[in-house]
Amino acid sequence: MICKDQEEMDMIALLQQCLQYLHKTSSFTTILLSLLLLLSLQYLLKLTRGPKLNFPPSPPKLPLIGNLHQLDKPLHRTFQALSNKYGSLVLLHIGSTPTLVVSSADIAAQIMKSNDVIFGQRTQTKAANTLFYGCSDIGFSPYGGYWRQAKKICVMELLSTKRVQEFHYVREQEIAEMVEKIRSSCLDGAVVDLSEIFVTISNNIVSMSSLGQKYDREDGKENFGVIAKRAIGLLGAFCFEDSFPYLGFMDVLTGFCGTLRKTYKELNTLLDQVIEEHQKKSENDQSEKKDLVDILLHLQRDGKLDINLTRDNIKAILMDMFVGGTDGTATAIEWAMAEIVKNPIVMKKAQEEVRRVVGKKLKVDESNVKEMSYLQCIIKESLRLHAPVLEPRTTSVGTKLEGYDIPPRTTVVINAWAIQRDSKLWEKPEEFLPERFTNNPVDFTGKHNQFIPFGMGRRSCPGVLFAMAEAENVLANLLYWFDWRLPSGLTMEDLDMADVCGLVIQKKLPLLLVPVLHSI
Repeated sequence: MICKDQEEMDMIALLQQCLQYLHKTSSFTTILLSLLLLLSLQYLLKLTRGPKLNFPPSPPKLPLIGNLHQLDKPLHRTFQALSNKYGSLVLLHIGSTPTLVVSSADIAAQIMKSNDVIFGQRTQTKAANTLFYGCSDIGFSPYGGYWRQAKKICVMELLSTKRVQEFHYVREQEIAEMVEKIRSSCLDGAVVDLSEIFVTISNNIVSMSSLGQKYDREDGKENFGVIAKRAIGLLGAFCFEDSFPYLGFMDVLTGFCGTLRKTYKELNTLLDQVIEEHQKKSENDQSEKKDLVDILLHLQRDGKLDINLTRDNIKAILMDMFVGGTDGTATAIEWAMAEIVKNPIVMKKAQEEVRRVVGKKLKVDESNVKEMSYLQCIIKESLRLHAPVLEPRTTSVGTKLEGYDIPPRTTVVINAWAIQRDSKLWEKPEEFLPERFTNNPVDFTGKHNQFIPFGMGRRSCPGVLFAMAEAENVLANLLYWFDWRLPSGLTMEDLDMADVCGLVIQKKLPLLLVPVLHSI
């Protein structure tokens, strides 16, 4: 064997010594340690081969696990701390996966818009491949012809402005039920769990809009919403196989594989049931209230699509609706309501606006909500301070970024949470100041690099209109019908605003408040 330098020769000699020692011993512990050493040396040997590349700054790493030991929770805060120390681009190694953390608005725009073909692939995890039928949905499918057609279906047919408006009756019905439930709690001054209420109403709105009904189970088993929430948890959970392929057996031992199979089987059964029920309906059904399954089946029968829309494709797209439309939307509403309550001056100003616009009407019309400019500012500021998700992508090929070499198949995490708290971009970035958006053209539609709660470019979230319609109307009703107090004995300083990071960045503790019915 011809070696490039003495360092490589020394490594090979050490490998040979380890192999000789491994043959002589019978101790299980010694064998295991020797095997780990061999893998470590092989990894180091690999680094010495090939041309020297200019990688982004990286914190010191350990063999095999890389920087995994440095990733404390919550991840978005850890990533921010690493970026403060090493710069806007930080290259981490999580097992066998290189991971690039991006905390610069300008670089994020390069990735999501200028170079979106190279950086346009979504990271396909074991859970995503299983739950989204081989990633044949919109969120995780590879960038290419199928994705373009599926995205077009979503934007033009499922989540267009017209379609979102058509689902107003669903929002009105579910919000009315929510208000009635909270009103009944006012009679005895009970504490209500708004976090749970927001998840329930988000799930119900998505269920009614997508499937046509809520699909509660009468056999005592979990309903669709509960199973979908478990699926969302799996998407944000740690999977050994994703980062350490040779440790995939650990996912069996931890129960991850079993839970994933069980969840997929239950979801698949329920979605098949939904599709079969819709197929039994007359194709000449002229009802104006079409849900998303009706629309997808019509497109499938129509035969005018450039892709063959299979049943699995339909189920994968429906799963997208639940993943994007439940936890993400519920969390956005929860953070906004928590900030409103924590800032009494903001709550007073918002309530005065909502009650002035609605007047003495018996309900809050959706048309009224568009006149509530301060409420819009509150939602924007909450999305700025509490970005819903980290933005993960995967490079399709090796490339250059800001002069650095980025390896192929690198996971790229855009830390929107850190970008939207950057003191170079925002004045008093850690404070909740809705007024900063008054007469401010900066919006979350992907046109402004410093404000990207829903991403930007071709891979931006297509469900923004759907989510905002729900958030605006839920908050408007809560502020119109009720005054809000903290539970007895608590002050504003006691309202815990700590967060946790899974698939979305959620409030760590549930939002528990006391509603007081407002006299109209």
